[in-house]
Amino acid sequence: GISVVKVFGPEHGWKGTADDGALVKDAVDTTRQIEIISLYGKNKKPTKAQLEGLDILVFDIQDVGTRFYTYISTLQYIMEAAAASGLPVLVLDRPNPNGHYVDGPTLDTAYRSFVGLQPIPAVYGMTIGEYAQMLNGEGWLEGGVKCDLKVIPCIHYDHTTLYELPVGPSPNLPNMRSVYLYPSLVFFEGTVISEGRGTDLPFQCFGHPDLPFYSFAFTPTPGLGAAHPKLEGQTCLGKSFGEIPADSIRQWRQIRIEYLVEAFENFQGEKATFFLKTNYIDKLSGSDQLRKMVLEGKSAHEIRATWQEDINAFLPIRAKYLLYKDF
Repeated sequence: GISVVKVFGPEHGWKGTADDGALVKDAVDTTRQIEIISLYGKNKKPTKAQLEGLDILVFDIQDVGTRFYTYISTLQYIMEAAAASGLPVLVLDRPNPNGHYVDGPTLDTAYRSFVGLQPIPAVYGMTIGEYAQMLNGEGWLEGGVKCDLKVIPCIHYDHTTLYELPVGPSPNLPNMRSVYLYPSLVFFEGTVISEGRGTDLPFQCFGHPDLPFYSFAFTPTPGLGAAHPKLEGQTCLGKSFGEIPADSIRQWRQIRIEYLVEAFENFQGEKATFFLKTNYIDKLSGSDQLRKMVLEGKSAHEIRATWQEDINAFLPIRAKYLLYKDF
């Protein structure tokens, strides 16, 4: 008795096959004759016109539990647009594969972007339904508006549950090893170092031609989710995590910032060129502090120590919105 009249697609498109950062056009699903509206094209927030005639918005997307994975930014924009149009939002919750710990730098709101809208740690340990409740409860939606929100919780889930995603949530997170490593290796996106896109180990290795002290070699080539990978056609030397069991990585329960520090220390190119000129690393980390500490030669231990105060302040806020037994 429910009529689905249109679908909204986030980054990577409705079917999750588009490249990272690639603009996605509106389309029509020819099998079902349903309009597909891209929220990673002309607009990232649904317009009033796009919401006309709807009774409810259903949000059902598999997240991976990191601040820079843009599905939670789309969630916020959906909730804001729905509130402005007087529409309820129904979130069909899903397990968070990285929901068993909290770690990483907390975003300074002066560095807000689509890869980080709210002052939360890089790994925040909440399902997308719990996070939706926090957006509402903390008044973080634009203008402090409240969304008419209902979350349908998962059954048989808590924050210690091992949950293996049946489908990769985006082209470069094809398996659980990549999902668990993503919070640690994503910072390479803000550097000249390859994070493995264009190989069969995306987010499961890193490398660069100017890392001669490593023995693992790979050459990025175009493919699904990597039309023009970083360092395309160049032989890179680096480190592979492809032999480490996924569950072993899951048990780390922390971001291994050691790999970024290690790559910087071993980089034989001009150190000033290690971070991209765009300072994209600042958007990913949520401030300029990580970049500055790495350039200053700070150790991974010293960097990690700067995260703890903000994490401790975040945990009681997070606790207010948990739907499931905590870790």
